Amino acid sequence: MELLNRINNFLWSMPLLVLLMGTHIYFTCKLRFPQRRLWYAIRLSMGKADNTDANLSPFSALATTLAATLGTGNIIGVSTAVALGGPGAIFWCWITGILGMATAYSECYLSVLFRCRRPDGAYVGGPMYVLKNGLHNNLLGGIYAACTLAAAFGVGCTTQANSVTQAAAATFRLSPHLVGIVLAFLTSVVILGGVKSIANLCERTVPAISFVYLLGCLLLLILYHRQLPETFALILRDAFSFTSAAGGVAGGALQHAVRYGVARGLFTNEAGIGTSAIAAAASHTSQPRIQAYVSMTAVFWDTVVMCLITGLVVVANMLYDPASVAGAAQTDLTAAAFSHLPYVGNAFLTVSLAAFAITTLIGWSYFGEKATEYLIGKKGIPYYKLAYILMIYFGAIIPMNLVWECTDLINAMMVLPNVLALYLLRSRIKP
Repeated sequence: MELLNRINNFLWSMPLLVLLMGTHIYFTCKLRFPQRRLWYAIRLSMGKADNTDANLSPFSALATTLAATLGTGNIIGVSTAVALGGPGAIFWCWITGILGMATAYSECYLSVLFRCRRPDGAYVGGPMYVLKNGLHNNLLGGIYAACTLAAAFGVGCTTQANSVTQAAAATFRLSPHLVGIVLAFLTSVVILGGVKSIANLCERTVPAISFVYLLGCLLLLILYHRQLPETFALILRDAFSFTSAAGGVAGGALQHAVRYGVARGLFTNEAGIGTSAIAAAASHTSQPRIQAYVSMTAVFWDTVVMCLITGLVVVANMLYDPASVAGAAQTDLTAAAFSHLPYVGNAFLTVSLAAFAITTLIGWSYFGEKATEYLIGKKGIPYYKLAYILMIYFGAIIPMNLVWECTDLINAMMVLPNVLALYLLRSRIKP
């Protein structure tokens, strides 16, 4: 644990943050700010979901990506970022989302460009195929696929199950074993049905869950309306401050704000890691540019909207009721804010967290499935699914410190080959 902690603190304190922010800025400039076409991208993403052939519609690919990225990072991750980096971390998380859209566009463009078509007509792709077919480096493709598989069991599986367990135990006093069994059963019903089953559930549930959660956040912001001007001022001031933030929350210096804001922004939207490109490659669209624009909106909804709204709720509550966050654990700041939601309180947050976690479990199962197919072929997929379902249960009952540290290291290992491919193949990416 100590060794992993030291390695992660080094990687995520400066080298990777500089690499990722530099990549985001570079592709934003190279592609002439593709974010300016956000409204066009959103209109493209709202097209009819047609999954009649072996592949997915652009909207279904987007929904599958959002299912994997919308989860504990938007709720627990934001709370941790504020606790460790101060309110200014929200600003840097938001900036990561704005600039990260260009990187997500680039990843998905290359993934569609270098994907493969199976005999049954289905497309498969992602950074491992970009490394293999674009850079002709099967070794790096294999390393990326292996890291994706490990991440599926980590960030996509055990951490999600454990977050739901902790919330359910605190709110409803439910047994971790019971929660683990229920989560494993619900997930297995969907993922055993294959990619179409996953896509159909995601396109129906992800927008609904997101809307309900945002509605709860907006109700809280109405309650905190008198604190909102000071909330925005505090976030902006603390984002560039060299002194500690007020309110008893650890961190607040510029370095901490940038470190935790950018790291949590990456954790939740995964721009630079490349996993969203795996779902993008399954789209039946023949134009890389179209799917790249559609997939780019996942970063917008995930970080620019969801993380910002959650962050505003957390910081506004610090001003509205400072006593509720005094001595609170890193992960409890969001719970403290939602305790003021009339009638339902933290039960609403727990149910939202569980719903997001289930969709994340389902979305990440697809990423791991494609990694398994790349490494050992389709024959290994049934064994992977069985292991994934079992890990949901074990994730609900085991201590998570080691899993989180391993996940941070795996994410770092995925960033390096993915960003390398982006730079070496940058001439192939068109705005």
